[in-house]
Amino acid sequence: LGFALLAVALTSLQMLLDRGSRIDWFQSGEAWIYAGLMACAAWMAVVHFVTAKEPLFNRGLFADPNYVVAMTISVQLGVVMFATMALLPPMLQQLFGYSVIDTGMVLMPRGVGTLISMQISGLLLRRGVDARYMLALGFAIAAWSLWDMAHWSLAADRSTIVWASAIQGLGMGLVFIPMNSMAFATLPPSMRTEASSLLNLSRSIGASVGISVVTTLIARNVQVAHQDLASHVTSSMTSAIDVTTVDRFQAIGSTILTTLDGLVNQQAAMIAYIDDFWLMMWLTIISIPLVLLMRKTDLSANRPRDDAGDMPH
Repeated sequence: LGFALLAVALTSLQMLLDRGSRIDWFQSGEAWIYAGLMACAAWMAVVHFVTAKEPLFNRGLFADPNYVVAMTISVQLGVVMFATMALLPPMLQQLFGYSVIDTGMVLMPRGVGTLISMQISGLLLRRGVDARYMLALGFAIAAWSLWDMAHWSLAADRSTIVWASAIQGLGMGLVFIPMNSMAFATLPPSMRTEASSLLNLSRSIGASVGISVVTTLIARNVQVAHQDLASHVTSSMTSAIDVTTVDRFQAIGSTILTTLDGLVNQQAAMIAYIDDFWLMMWLTIISIPLVLLMRKTDLSANRPRDDAGDMPH
């Protein structure tokens, strides 16, 4: 029963997130149906979990503060990591004119940075470095990269994008291994399989919510920014333009209006992406105090096995 209720809740949530932007969210009755099903199923799943003799997940998982904090961080990590991955490719291709191959090459340093920092974090853990410090440092570095992205413009060159991507990868890599290690370190081996699946589930939920939120914000902020920018494009601007340029514009006619509208759309889209980067930066910063809620654990010896299912993919 617990599994069925959880499946209904998650399916309703996924349908709401997938269909929301197409049906104008809660302006549509369909969205309210999905939300109602999700709320009812989630509430019944919680009641079943609390009262059932054999719940879907072991209640002992939620009695471990390190695991609860790690699961909360995992949701946030899913939002930031996957939302950024969803934003960057279309931004680079549509606004910067990169090809699919160029986009992959520009974003490749992010994966390289993650690989390097994950190896470093593993070595530091074995030498007894407090995992909480690495978590805080990883989030700080990731927030720095998002701060840098929030200052991009359409004039940003390739090296600027590569640098920010690599820095973000370094930050994220410093989070994965310490977070997973601390989450499982204080759990008995019998609970780790359930803990692994629940941790992955929380990350997936965060990813689904994050991608849906940022794409919705992009669509709405583009409209707002376009209206604001267009209000400043008036006939009075011609006084600041060279007379010969104005004459050429008048000779072209409606073509220049189409070109000008395209430029305004580009700038509006860039502003919308920047707003999303600011949002994700603050979400990353908020995660740093959560690290302080975790208890210090000795991971230098008898470190629990890193579950392959907990690695980002």
